[in-house]
Amino acid sequence: MRFGLFGGATARRGQVTGDSQGYQGLVDIALEVEDLGYHSLFLVEHHFSGTGQLSASLNMLSYLAALTKKIRLGTAVTVLPWHNPVLLAEQAASVDVLSGGRLDFGVGKGYRDIEYHGFNIDRDEALDMYDESMEVILKSWTSEERFDHKGKYWQFNDILVEPPTVQTPHPPFWTAAGTDESIARVAKSGFNVLFDNFASLERTAERMQVWRDTCTEIGRPFDPMQVGLTRWVNITNTPEEYEAAVEARERGVARMFGKYGALPGQKSGQNSRKTQPATFADPDMSMDALIGSPDQIIDRLSLLESMGFEYLLILMPDSIEPLRRFAQEVMPAFQNRTANAAQ
Repeated sequence: MRFGLFGGATARRGQVTGDSQGYQGLVDIALEVEDLGYHSLFLVEHHFSGTGQLSASLNMLSYLAALTKKIRLGTAVTVLPWHNPVLLAEQAASVDVLSGGRLDFGVGKGYRDIEYHGFNIDRDEALDMYDESMEVILKSWTSEERFDHKGKYWQFNDILVEPPTVQTPHPPFWTAAGTDESIARVAKSGFNVLFDNFASLERTAERMQVWRDTCTEIGRPFDPMQVGLTRWVNITNTPEEYEAAVEARERGVARMFGKYGALPGQKSGQNSRKTQPATFADPDMSMDALIGSPDQIIDRLSLLESMGFEYLLILMPDSIEPLRRFAQEVMPAFQNRTANAAQ
């Protein structure tokens, strides 16, 4: 299996001081996880939250590109309706150049009502805006000649977008999907897919099956490295710690749903999560997070692996210590398995 990170950083008003303008914790984690063997770091983009969430992910990735050597740097996701697509194509290509071809470009149309409202964008137009922006970005990265674009939302005259990307024909595109319809749509687009961290194991298995079936239907080879699954991980030592972790997870999700009115992969006002937590002795299929001892987490990862998942993105913790422990006590089980299979 391959392991990466998913998350961001905060820089709240009144707390923006020192190096990296309040983002130093993320920078420190990024530098160490590269040495620990993590494959990638995907950063979110959010606006108007009031909690200081990271809003300029490509700026942060440009900074990290200068400090790292091999870890892949991704957006998860850049919300296309919020951006001029030509300027975005230039900025993302610049990150690809600065990083030596390490950009994974995750794109989406957003899901938070507060962001649609803040940018004064009609949610019903988001998909059309997304599609037109993708058309412009793809042409920006692949056209060797100047071109015009006369669309519903964007118009450009006689442009040649620079710099060219290092990766050819362009960096990999990733996009989030949660419903069966959106999963099939992503598979048919040729993009890679990101699955959120809120779905139960049962629903996660269903999503993978939809992806596999669609790939078979359209003749797309199934590549598990084109499917990223995000999961919250908490290694615990006792049943008491386990129960506390489960309760903390549920509280966090409830706060998020209450604040934004939706979770990724769901419609606004819908909350289909199964809220009954698993017990320490019986981690049932309703659980979404990876909670438990290292052996329990290895077992749960093995179950995900049997479904076809081989690329796990761990939600960014507050400190490096959980990631050190995961790298030391969980990752070797899968690295050794890969090494043995290659012999």
